[in-house]
Amino acid sequence: MAAFVSVARAGGFRDAARTSGISASGLSTAVRRLESRLGVRLLNRTTRSVAPTEAGERLLERLTPALADMEAALDVLNHFRDRPAGTLRLNVPAGVARIVLPSLITRFLQAYPDIRVELTVEDSFVDLPSVGCDAGIRYDERLEPNMIATPIGPRVQRFATAAAPAYLDAHGRPEHPRELLGHACLRGRFASGSMPTWDFEREGEVVKVDPSGPLVVRPGAVIDMAVDAAVAGLGIIHLYEDMLRPHLDSGALVPILEPWWQDFSGPFLYYPGRQHLPAPLRAFVDFVKRDGEERASTSSPASRKA
Repeated sequence: MAAFVSVARAGGFRDAARTSGISASGLSTAVRRLESRLGVRLLNRTTRSVAPTEAGERLLERLTPALADMEAALDVLNHFRDRPAGTLRLNVPAGVARIVLPSLITRFLQAYPDIRVELTVEDSFVDLPSVGCDAGIRYDERLEPNMIATPIGPRVQRFATAAAPAYLDAHGRPEHPRELLGHACLRGRFASGSMPTWDFEREGEVVKVDPSGPLVVRPGAVIDMAVDAAVAGLGIIHLYEDMLRPHLDSGALVPILEPWWQDFSGPFLYYPGRQHLPAPLRAFVDFVKRDGEERASTSSPASRKA
């Protein structure tokens, strides 16, 4: 039953194998055995995809909370361990995966060597239980309702706009955000297909522009392609400042419209408000809270003066 749920959630045997730690052939055998025992087909299989049948969907609806309860019951054993153990499944957007998590997850795994972290990177809204995740990370405007939210990572971030010196020498430097409409801009598109505007703010004036350009990428690893294109002089880029900072510091990119760069609040770790959290999630929440307290103490006026 666990194999069936894993395959149904992942939409395929190979993807399920990557997250479950069981081979695709092992999952296939387990699902066939379950179908044979029940006498009903649970999955429709094609060469391109795997999807639940109507019977499979009904079974999945009932099994998902049941398996969650089973995991919670087994998690009680963590109270008898010296160190929490198990798997922590997180659903995070690409920006958080690139900026916030690398050092945080490394330190967490060093502190809790018996915990395994599985990351799913996607920017769209998700229902955590339905995708098999314990917690997610999103910015406040994209948080799911009725969830407990804990600040994670830097509390203030901003988008930076930049271009290579060669591009600015050839095309001039824009002095107002609306001038970007006359420039080649390197854009991003959400998985949903929507393309976010570039937002700027200065002294209470908010400007939203929707420029065009030679390259559009979706969030994820290909965002590096947009950064490389900007460094090569193909256009202007508008991205998290933390992602562009190494190139700004090296001079490969030059900041433009800096007085207009817009601040926004940092992300939040969110999770269902259960009475008993799984031990790996409880350990991660506590770790994130301690990290936030340390950030606050090191950035306080008293610590800076010291």
